[in-house]
Formats: sequence, structure tokens, C-alpha cells
Amino acid sequence: MGINIGLKLVYPLHYTEYIIKYSNEYEIDPHLVAAIINVESNYDVNAKSQKEARGLMQISPNTGKWASGKLNIEDFSLESLYIPQINIQIGCWYINVLNEEFNGNLKLVLAAYNGGSGNVNKWLKDKQYSIDGENLHNIPFKETDEYVKKVLKNYSMYKKIYKNTFQQGQNKLDSLLGNSIIILKKMLKQFLANI
Repeated sequence: MGINIGLKLVYPLHYTEYIIKYSNEYEIDPHLVAAIINVESNYDVNAKSQKEARGLMQISPNTGKWASGKLNIEDFSLESLYIPQINIQIGCWYINVLNEEFNGNLKLVLAAYNGGSGNVNKWLKDKQYSIDGENLHNIPFKETDEYVKKVLKNYSMYKKIYKNTFQQGQNKLDSLLGNSIIILKKMLKQFLANI
């Protein structure tokens, strides 16, 4: 039990209602969505990158505007990307778009989510990065290479830690536990800051 709580501090899970709703709608493993959120923002709804990506799944302004039009999101503004439901909806929709573009090849999807689909398509045509034109054997952007590895590791951990979470009836318990973990993390940070 103690180990599991410790793991849940490193691999938290929140917003399960939206993760379930939109991962089902866009046919994505909810564990993958949870892992991407953890890597992108560590579940910080107010996260904003140097490149202006916003919210839980770090949606860029261009992707947000494009997706909001495709999804008919009314009154969309860049501030909307800080709303968990909208951010997770757009993030799941975009993963689905990339899944279709890259025939479900998870490594390519993740590389495109981080480094852009144009770059991934360019790399696939370059023998230096892709031997067969279908898989990346070398990712030239260090950040993207590390991102793919980190998400894959998180994905594996989320499947182990939360293997039954996305089943009916477990979500409320996990949501309560998740809120307790947020409080515990804040208390731990305050304690460490005072040492």
C-alpha cells in the first residue's frame, strides 16, 4: 500500500472523468492520456511552456485554434486551453489525428505530438533517421527523443499502477485518493521549503 501511494505521488492521476470520456470518444488508451498529461504538465492546469503551449496536455495556440474549429468549441480563446475538459478534449482529438496519420505507430505519434508531424514525416524520408521509411530509428531532436522515452516509461507505469482504474466504479475512489495526494504533495513541498 505504501509503495503504491509513493508511486501515485510520482505518477498522479486526476480528471479521470474527462480522460475516460475523451479517450473513449477518440479511441485512445486512457493510460496513455494520463501519461502524456503527467509528462507534459505534471497535472498542472496552469502550465505554460516557453513556446506558449498551455494546460494539462500542453496544447499549442495553433493546435488549439485548429482543433476548436474542427470540434465546434464555442467562444474559444487561448485561455480556454487552461480548462481541463477543453484541454483534454483537444489533446485526445489531436492524438487521434496523429494516430490516423501515422497508422497507430505510437512512437511516431508521440514524436509528432512533441516535435510536429511535419518534422516526423521529414525524418521518415531521411535514411539517417529511418531505415525503412516507416519507423524512426533515430530522432534528431534531443528534446523529442527524450520526450518519447519518458512518455513510454510513464505509459508503462500508469498501466501497472492504475490497471483497474478506468473500470466502472473505481473512478470516484481514485479521484478522492488523487485529491489527497495533491494535498500531501503541497504539504511535502512546504515542509521541504522550510528545512
